[in-house]
Amino acid sequence: QVHLVESGGGLVQPGGSLRLSCVVRGSIFSIAAMGWYRQAPGKQRELVATVTDDGSTNHVNSDSVKGRFTISRDNAKNTVYLQMNSLKPEDTAVYFCNADLKFSSLSPWFKYWGQGTQVTVSS
Repeated sequence: QVHLVESGGGLVQPGGSLRLSCVVRGSIFSIAAMGWYRQAPGKQRELVATVTDDGSTNHVNSDSVKGRFTISRDNAKNTVYLQMNSLKPEDTAVYFCNADLKFSSLSPWFKYWGQGTQVTVSS
């Protein structure tokens, strides 16, 4: 069984910071792209940022998170991080990580999701 396990969410005041972590647990052959999405109440899930296996990054939702959020990964730990600074109330959402996984050299790629971690920005 393979699981993506997120941690680091919680309640923070506006202007504060949080660091989310997501670790891939289980037997895998390779991890390609990893990313973070978020879903606010009553809204569709949106892509926040992605990072490729070589560490290049792409903040998709650049207008809302540019300069505040940073995605990174540690391949040795099969972990992706999302550093969130200068948090705003509109950042309140459930944050999900995902990863493109391969279980052998011949298997196809599969996209796995974490269970989500709640981030609430409020005074």
